[in-house]
Amino acid sequence: MTFPGGTSISRLSVYSGSPCADGLEGGTPHLHTASTEAYVVIGGHGTLQTLDANGLRETELSAGTTVWFTPGTIHRAVNRGGLEVVVVMSNAGLPEAGDAVMTFPPEVVADPERYREAATLPPPPPLGGPPPSGGPPASSSLPEGLAPSAAGAIRDIEEAVRRRRELAVEGFLRLADAAAEGDLGPLHRFYDHAIALVRPKAAAWRTIWEDTVAEETRRTAGILDALERGDGTHLRRSALMESPPHDRWGMCGNLRAHDVAHPIVHTPEPS
Repeated sequence: MTFPGGTSISRLSVYSGSPCADGLEGGTPHLHTASTEAYVVIGGHGTLQTLDANGLRETELSAGTTVWFTPGTIHRAVNRGGLEVVVVMSNAGLPEAGDAVMTFPPEVVADPERYREAATLPPPPPLGGPPPSGGPPASSSLPEGLAPSAAGAIRDIEEAVRRRRELAVEGFLRLADAAAEGDLGPLHRFYDHAIALVRPKAAAWRTIWEDTVAEETRRTAGILDALERGDGTHLRRSALMESPPHDRWGMCGNLRAHDVAHPIVHTPEPS
């Protein structure tokens, strides 16, 4: 039932139309504490800004580019024209459970309550359809025919997305400026704060990992053992699964995500 390799997949339309304080359009800088992320660019162009112990780097992104980055790599997608990306994440379930930490200024990221308040978006209205396709704010792209309350809820979410992005960009630029001067102390302190934020969640993450990535590894080991014996019983339990997309506001842009943990099984296992 696990998506190949225990990964997850989504399609990302990187935010556009609302420049940040430094004049760039794009997403919210953040890192992952346990998971590796990959970008497979399928359209448009832009850059990926990354910051780690080696300093700040910019990587050009265009259709056909494939890059990936490990835990601890602060990353920011910059949209320079219609940037569309297929995102593949390791450890399906962990990013959704809080593996990402945004680069808010130190006075925010050091305080779990302030961090939670800055990071949390208002609940979406029950629209039954996708969020607006633009970036934060995107009130001009609201779907037609919305009830005033739903339109207001969308605007509230977009404003919250914009605020948390601006706060994370502020912190990111401070980290990048310090690194450019050879001072990695702020980056190391940010890492310490990030670990403190996610530490209470680690035990629950292990359960998710055991049920997905570790279980997939054990299943493959069992299949290899069976093949060595000439046993193909597992082929008789083959199945087709599907995970329809659902739309939401992500950190880097509008997401068409897939709930790979609860797929539709089109070919049930025989009894």
